[in-house]
This record gives sequence, structure tokens and C-alpha cells, in this order.
Amino acid sequence: MSAAPHKRKPLASSILLWVRADQPRQTGMDYWRDPHSGIISATPGLEEYRQIHLAERNPGLWPDTRGLETAIPADRRIDGVAEVTFGSLLSPLRGRAQTRLAFKDEINVFRRTLLYAGPPYSARWYDVAEPGRRPGARALVYLRRRPEVGGRAFRKLVTGELAPALAGTGVLRELRTQTFLPWNEKLWDTPDVAHDNPSGQRFHASVMLGFDDLAARAAFFASREVERLSSALAPHVSAIHAYDVSAALTFVSRGVILPHYRQ
Repeated sequence: MSAAPHKRKPLASSILLWVRADQPRQTGMDYWRDPHSGIISATPGLEEYRQIHLAERNPGLWPDTRGLETAIPADRRIDGVAEVTFGSLLSPLRGRAQTRLAFKDEINVFRRTLLYAGPPYSARWYDVAEPGRRPGARALVYLRRRPEVGGRAFRKLVTGELAPALAGTGVLRELRTQTFLPWNEKLWDTPDVAHDNPSGQRFHASVMLGFDDLAARAAFFASREVERLSSALAPHVSAIHAYDVSAALTFVSRGVILPHYRQ
């Protein structure tokens, strides 16, 4: 049996984003990449800032599973996700002035933004690939727990069972997990942008999966391993939305603003 991969526990959160509908979608995605990225990148205390651009056509990559919602509803389909990682617990306080600038700029590009945060250092980044080996394809998976499943038990399921099972497949070139605290609008109550998030549509964890290429990704979602995972997750999870990631752009890495984003 291969050894479990080394993992890091960063202080990370995610902001789910929907671009404005009164202009072409690509216009919004381009504005998010630049100039909006410059505002976020300049925030003091960032360890990493990454934009996850999701494909426009995203019906859902996770295979049909009895009892699970795997088709992504068109009216709640996410356009992108901002992954924000801080250097320490005090870093958000250092960046408050820059964050206010980001608040003001949101209306220029987004119609809805939702912040998901977990307990401090509850995110996990697993070293499942050799250094310098970057994924050629990715999928971003969101999970919604069943109402009768407690938050602590669910977080334990994701980090103690799901992540090791995924790492054990041997096909991943990136594996990152986040588990979320109950959603609270006041954590990211930006002006002039919607924050509607009905309780039945909220998420409780995310998993970023990286693969060598699109063929490897397709083979993974068609595999017996995923079929077994679905069966194991069904008693605990009501929805699994697996998004096709069109680009993952890193603007800040190891606390340094990159001269040009890295794909």
C-alpha cells in the first residue's frame, strides 16, 4: 500500500461568483481576470490568490447516481470561484482597506457573490503529483450534505474518508479540499451585488481535482472507483456538482504577486 500523500493545512476560503447577465459572459470573465485581479492581488497578507474559471457549458461531470443531485441547475450555475489563501489569522485584518476596494468593484463585473469559509486551517492541499507537474485538466466538485447529517461528522467524512480515497486512485495531479462552516451572508455582504443563497442550495464542502489531461479526467468519472464513491457518499450527501474547469489562474503564490498570472 502506498504511503498517504503529504498534506498542507492552509487558511483558505472561496468566493463563488456569477458574472453580470447584462453583458456577454466573456466580457465579465475578462474583466475578472484583469483589472479586478489586480485589486485582489494587492491585498496584504495573501499567501495565494487563484481564479478558477468554469466552463460556460457545465451540465455536471459527476455520473448519475440514485438519490443524488448531480445535474447542475442552470439558474444556479457558477461562473467562477476566487480561491483566497491567507498567510495567518491576522492577515484578513491587514487587508481590510484593499478589501473595501474589491467590494466597490464587484458591481462592475458580478451579479452575485457568495463567500464560503471553513474553520481555521481546515482546508487540505495534498501533494499527489511530482514537483512542477501541473494538471492538464481539472474538475471542481461541490458537495451538499443531507440535513440530518451533522457538520462535524460531514467534515470528518470529507477529510478522513473521501480525500484519502481520491488520493488512493493514483490518477490525480492536484487534490484540494475545503469544508465549510454554516454560510453567513454578513461575512461577505458587498453592496449592490446579490447574495441570495437559499438553505436548500448551499454547499458544505468542495474538492478540486487535477488530471493529466481531459482523457484522464473522463476516464476517472467513468470509473468504478467513482461509482463506489457515489454509493458511499449517498447516505451523507444530497448533491454533488462537478464543474468543468476551463482555467485555473494563479496571481499570488507563496506571498508574492506574480508579474503575470500562471496557468
